[in-house]
Amino acid sequence: MIRKAESGDLEAVNKLLGQVLKVHHDGRPDLFRPSGKKYTDEELLAIFANPDTPVFVYDEGGEVLGYAFCVLQRQDSGSLQPHTTLYVDDICVDETARGRHIGTRLFESVKAFASECGCHNITLHVWECNPGASAFYESLGLKTLFRCLEMKV
Repeated sequence: MIRKAESGDLEAVNKLLGQVLKVHHDGRPDLFRPSGKKYTDEELLAIFANPDTPVFVYDEGGEVLGYAFCVLQRQDSGSLQPHTTLYVDDICVDETARGRHIGTRLFESVKAFASECGCHNITLHVWECNPGASAFYESLGLKTLFRCLEMKV
């Protein structure tokens, strides 16, 4: 079952956030710490409660096996046409449950939510050091919108 995150999901979401941190640290230890938390528990609870930052969880018999963090972004100034984007900040499936199409189901729920909200598009960022994630997102039909280049100094 896919549903919105609740306060009782805090421990499971923190565990999954730790798995994401490990992937990012392994790929870019110059940017990501080996341990720590992206959000405090209080920040997570505020995110869960905010209608503009929905977090969807995949719940199987009371066990959270994945999540999708989203942010509604509204654009109505400058040279861009007015529109609303659903930005996917993070998708994670527990490493023990990968290959079961949980990520695909989460993304389908994200798409349905974006459609219900009248969003123009869905965007996300993917680290080059995570080719598995890139391949997954491309398999879902996502295409490059723009590229961010870097030069280490």
